[in-house]
Amino acid sequence: MPVYYDQMNRRVELPSIPKRIISIVPSQTELLFDLGLDDEIIGITKFCIHPADKVRPKTKVGGTKTVDIELVKKLNPDLIIGNKEENERSQVEELMQLFPVWMSDIADLTGASDMILKVGEMVGKRDKAETLGNKINQQFDNLTIQQSNLRVAYLIWRKPYIVAGKGTFIDAMLQKCGLNNVFDIDRYPEVTNEMLIQAKPDVILLSSEPYPFKEKHISEFKTILPNAVIKLVDGELFSWYGSRLMHAPGYFSDLMQGINNQCNQII
Repeated sequence: MPVYYDQMNRRVELPSIPKRIISIVPSQTELLFDLGLDDEIIGITKFCIHPADKVRPKTKVGGTKTVDIELVKKLNPDLIIGNKEENERSQVEELMQLFPVWMSDIADLTGASDMILKVGEMVGKRDKAETLGNKINQQFDNLTIQQSNLRVAYLIWRKPYIVAGKGTFIDAMLQKCGLNNVFDIDRYPEVTNEMLIQAKPDVILLSSEPYPFKEKHISEFKTILPNAVIKLVDGELFSWYGSRLMHAPGYFSDLMQGINNQCNQII
């Protein structure tokens, strides 16, 4: 029986190449479709939105942190693919008692590349996964953004304000943009207006997810930090660590060009 190890160094045994896969992480769902597993995917979460035409008819098994375990049992998968951060530990542990579960644990581009290759190998799509991973790494290698002294706060939630801190995939992507995270705090700390003011970010990035920041929220932050450059950004390109990474380097390049131009105008 083939044996695989997930990114939490757990042993996962599969009797054969899986034919009934449930993905409970949106970015990994998109990856599976891009690897050509349209027929093998039998269940996804309600937050799995890409590719739109392919996810629409698939059975939804709840949210990333609210998986309908009874429905999963009825679907009877031969593989479930999740993520340490995005899924609820207690639910994952329950699922592990019932089915083979492969978990990712990703904090940077290296971890994302490793996940893509390991998932591809496990589902019988190693060559496609290797080609995809190489393309993503090549695009990041060609990304020519110079390290700046710009200090950034990346907001993922409102009421209360929550930012992406150190040790997160988002922070790793901010570094790829040449930006310095003003919050040297692990994971996703809650911050106050006062903390934002004291941190003195040059740039505030308002993510499109999980909280859907919009144009109307910019004035709210202008009141707190009138001298900062405030930008709405595509949260998927900062936090999705599957095949969507193909689009990230070009997006980061355009984003930083705009930010640098705005900062130069302020100076």
